[in-house]
Amino acid sequence: MIYNHSRPMKNKLGNQLKKILTITMLTCTSLIFFSTTKSAIAHHPMGGKMPANLWEGLLSGMGHPIIGIDHLSFVVGVGLIAAGMSNRISILASFIATAMLGTVIHILSIDLPLAEIAIAISVVVLGAILALKQKLDTPLLIIFAAIAGIFHGYAYGEAIIGAEITPLLAYLMGFTVIQLFIALLAMKFAELVSNYWQNQLFSLMRFLALAIISIGAVFFLRAVFS
Repeated sequence: MIYNHSRPMKNKLGNQLKKILTITMLTCTSLIFFSTTKSAIAHHPMGGKMPANLWEGLLSGMGHPIIGIDHLSFVVGVGLIAAGMSNRISILASFIATAMLGTVIHILSIDLPLAEIAIAISVVVLGAILALKQKLDTPLLIIFAAIAGIFHGYAYGEAIIGAEITPLLAYLMGFTVIQLFIALLAMKFAELVSNYWQNQLFSLMRFLALAIISIGAVFFLRAVFS
C-alpha cells in the first residue's frame, strides 16, 4: 500500500520538476539574450541618477545585482555550487563580504584595472567550476569567490560614488541582502532538485553551467571590444 501511494507522488513531483526545468531553461535563454543589450551592460538601477536618500539607496543597491546579468549569473552560480557543501555558508560569505570591500575600494577612488574584464572572466570560470563541481577543492572556491567579490563590488561602487552617507549605507545593505537572498534561493533550488530529481541533477547543473559560461563570454567580448 505504501508503494502504491508513493508512485503517484513521485510522478507528481517528477512532473513538477520537469516544469521547473522548462522554466529554468527559458529563463537562462532569456538572460543570455538580454545580456547582449546595452542596458544590461550598463545596469544602473536608477538610470544613472545618484541615490539621494535611504529608500533610493536601498532600491539601487537591491537592483544592481539583478539588472546586471553578469552579477546575477555569478551570484546564482555561487549558490548552486554551495549547495550540499559543508562550508556553503563560508563560500557565500566570502563573496558577499568582499563585494562590500570592493565597493569601498571604488568609493575611495582606488583604481582597480580591467574590472569589467575580470568580472566577465570570473563568470566564465564559475560556470566551468559548476560543471566540474565534484572535483573542486572548497578552500580554493572560497578564495576564488572572495577575489571575484572584490571586482563585482568594485563595479557596484560606480553607481554610488559621491552619495551621502545614508543612501551609501542603504546601498551597501541593499546589494548585500539581495545577493544573499538570491544565492540562498539558488542553493535551496539545487538541494530540492538533488532530493527529488537526483537522476537529472547532473544534466541540469551542466545546462546552467553552460548558460553562465555563455553570459560571461558575452560580457567578456563586450568589455574587450567596446
